[in-house]
Amino acid sequence: MSSGMPLLAIVALPFIGSLVAVFLRQDARNGAALLAGTIALCATLLTALQYPAVHRGGVLRTGIEWVPTLGLDLTLRMDGFTWLFAMLVTGIGFLVALYARYYMSPADPVPRFFAFLLAFMGAMLGIVLSGNLIQLVFFWELTSLFSFLLIGYWHHNASARDGARMALTVTATGGLCLLVGMLLVGHIVGSYDLDQVLASGNQIRTSSLYLPTLILVLLGALTKSAQFPFHFWLPHAMAAPTPVSAYLHSATMVKAGVFLLTLLWPVLSGTEAWFYIVVSAGLCTLLLGSYAAIFQQDLKGLLAYSTISHLGLITLLLGLSSPLAAVAAIFHTMNHATFKASLFMAAGIIDHESGTRDIRRLSGLFRFMPITATLAMVAAAAMAGVPLLNGFLSKEMFFAEAAAFHIDSLLDHSLPWFAMLASAFSVAYSLRFIHGVFFGPPATDLPRKPHEPPHWMRFPIEFLVLACLLVGILPAMTIKPFLATAVYAVLGPNTPPYSLAVWHGFNEPLLMSMIALTGGILLYWLLQRYLAKGIDGSPLLRRLKGQRIFERVLVTLSWRWARTLERLFGTQRLLPQLRLLVGFAVLAALLPLYRQGLEAGSQPGTAFDPAFLLLWIVGGLCAIGAAYQAKYHRLAAMVLLGGAGLATCITFVWFSAPDLAITQLLVEIVTTVLILLGLRWLPKRIEVVGEGLSLGLQARVRRVRDLMLALAAGTGMTLIVYAMLTRPLPDTISRYFVENAYAEGGGRNIVNVLLVDFRAFDTFGEIVVLAVVAVTVFSLLRRFRPAPESVEAPEQQQVQDAYDKARPDRAVGDTLADYLTIPATIMQWLFPAVIMVAIYLFLRGHDLPGGGFAAGVTMSIALILQYMAGGTRWVEARLRIRPVRWIGLGLLCAAFTGIGAWAFGHPFLTSYFQYLELPAVGKVPAATALLFDLGVFAVVVGATVLILIALAHQSVRTPRAARPPLVAATPAMTKEDA
Repeated sequence: MSSGMPLLAIVALPFIGSLVAVFLRQDARNGAALLAGTIALCATLLTALQYPAVHRGGVLRTGIEWVPTLGLDLTLRMDGFTWLFAMLVTGIGFLVALYARYYMSPADPVPRFFAFLLAFMGAMLGIVLSGNLIQLVFFWELTSLFSFLLIGYWHHNASARDGARMALTVTATGGLCLLVGMLLVGHIVGSYDLDQVLASGNQIRTSSLYLPTLILVLLGALTKSAQFPFHFWLPHAMAAPTPVSAYLHSATMVKAGVFLLTLLWPVLSGTEAWFYIVVSAGLCTLLLGSYAAIFQQDLKGLLAYSTISHLGLITLLLGLSSPLAAVAAIFHTMNHATFKASLFMAAGIIDHESGTRDIRRLSGLFRFMPITATLAMVAAAAMAGVPLLNGFLSKEMFFAEAAAFHIDSLLDHSLPWFAMLASAFSVAYSLRFIHGVFFGPPATDLPRKPHEPPHWMRFPIEFLVLACLLVGILPAMTIKPFLATAVYAVLGPNTPPYSLAVWHGFNEPLLMSMIALTGGILLYWLLQRYLAKGIDGSPLLRRLKGQRIFERVLVTLSWRWARTLERLFGTQRLLPQLRLLVGFAVLAALLPLYRQGLEAGSQPGTAFDPAFLLLWIVGGLCAIGAAYQAKYHRLAAMVLLGGAGLATCITFVWFSAPDLAITQLLVEIVTTVLILLGLRWLPKRIEVVGEGLSLGLQARVRRVRDLMLALAAGTGMTLIVYAMLTRPLPDTISRYFVENAYAEGGGRNIVNVLLVDFRAFDTFGEIVVLAVVAVTVFSLLRRFRPAPESVEAPEQQQVQDAYDKARPDRAVGDTLADYLTIPATIMQWLFPAVIMVAIYLFLRGHDLPGGGFAAGVTMSIALILQYMAGGTRWVEARLRIRPVRWIGLGLLCAAFTGIGAWAFGHPFLTSYFQYLELPAVGKVPAATALLFDLGVFAVVVGATVLILIALAHQSVRTPRAARPPLVAATPAMTKEDA
């Protein structure tokens, strides 16, 4: 069943809202909250409207072709289970946005908060509605990224930065494991489509790759849902604003792991490996989280460990491989979302109105905020599993499954006792939340006098607590149809009969519940004296801290091992880095040659041409001279290097490759100028001190070693090229491009059609990389830019004296400035001419040598000439170049050209061409690839000019005395010679 627009809108709306929020004023708190709330509400309504299509087992699907040959399409899929999760994500997201409007301070950059929150919502919806495994992993990592930004929102707080870093490290590492696991699943099934994967359970379970696949997928899910031993990151995420905590713990992020386990339950469960790994992790997490929550002094810390415990309960249920246990897991996922979101919001209100979350300072708040206290007590009772609340129903199902038989093992037989113990812990920490905060004598040392919050700040809690009551009292009339829809989507025809009645008679699960409630009350009463001491943390786990282990692992990996590798292979000098790179390349090339050998082919060679030999002799001498002069004079080395590049350009022309020749020539010009600007910032050479034999010998050995390495690499490449050129030309893929360049791409220039049509996806990735590199270079140089200073008058006089000495025949009154005006004027005159050449190369590129890249480099040359003629300030004042905008508009132009193909049902970046009839001109070929090429042109211009600006500002704003010399002095050269 297909329903394209609603599913696309549900996922796209939060991302669009996030982009809009970025451009709001930082003090526009009401506008940002209204935007976020409207987006979340619209997404909730759109999701709700899809229920009739999925409640009877229907599946909504929509797909947009991306890279269909690799099975990578943008596929969205909604069934009953994913519909339920999408409702949780959007519905609770709306309530959190409403709550955050009153919680966030006007002093905070609130639009940025809502931008992160909406993007996080969109990423979570992408996970839930993904119909492709690779696409799911992509959104999975996006949630890690945006949760990092949300947790570290108050970046001035060290604990927020540490918590965000820890969360990103753990969950992103798990995401990498998940990616490998999904690749293995796709390899086993032969497809990454989720529907095909869900229909291939037996094939996956019987595969020899099942166990590594299971472990990798579980690593992704368990790290995301903070399961033992990866639970430690979640309490440290409490440094985030409370709306983030409420959203992250109830409907997003940590629920992504159990969502994935439930989604893949039909294909991965049912094996002993699944039982022992998942049940063990869930049980340890359930006990550890519930026990640690009792001893927390921070309200959010208590709720964080309770979240860990309840997620462990859901994981444990899924690990039992029982259909009824899966039903209980889905049901408890829904119930946990309601009471946990309301509890976090209540904790935020307590903090907001009293100024603290420390239970040791809070007491007797019921008389100051009775409504909030009542709501929080009902939600805490639901968390404890008190009858007539929704948490009680799913706890009863949990007890029933814990007492049932699954697999003959000690672990299975001990589950009822562990379940009652964990539930008793849950009752104890719920009682501590209620009694320690709302009852007792009124607190006297609070930062603020507590009072009730504004009504609309409390409304989300009222709504969620009402849901807890209605589901607990009237489950058949409220939650039953939605739960049935979700359960059937996961279990299908294997859905077992189950009952949501409040009373099932006096049975074993009820007895276990009574024991747990009684035991929890008794445990809290026994621990009151210890808890009154105000000691933070449990007595048994105080030393076993996950953060300490995490930090030690990071220190071992990033400090000890990384430093060891850096000492062995790392260097800050460019030459040793190149030496290692070329050396490894030579070794990698020798291995296949050693195994298979290298023989020349049988094809006869072409006729010998003395002119071509002379060209390469000149090019080779330039290359050798550049290497030799680099020791003494870097400027001369650059000139000779340009000569070697020119020889390469002529070679391309010689062998009928004009596109390569044009590109090579233009790139040679631009890179030469940019490197010349950067030469003065290179560090001085290591000077040879003294005339000792050992130092001189070391220098000779180093030069001989570099020469031998260069000869080995060059000779090897020569032999490989010769062996390839003397073989018969095989039937390669190039024939396809020759035959289809005009028929399908509308162009006769095969190279350009290949870049902007057949392999446009690769080109798009390359221009993105180019943009990133340009911004990185600019940012790095900007960090090291010295403070502006003017050139001192004595230094100007020295320059003028040098000119007078060099030009004794000058006219009277002729100054250096007059002399420099002549080439500057010529450069300015060349500007429109070079621009016309750039336009010419751009327009002819689809049929003749040229294209967006060559035109962009040519345009960059025109701008470089202006910088050389007028200087940085003059050019920026007259031309007002904004390279970042060029880059941004270029990327948008290229991306929207690709997206436009989707509107006509074609894969991303599919081009279209036809002939246009123009008056007085006739038929003119027109292709959408021209727009993509325009994006390439803009990115190349922006990236080149951005780097040029960075280098030019360095040169202009730095006093001459602070600059290193262009040429470093050597023992054979005096300072004057240099």
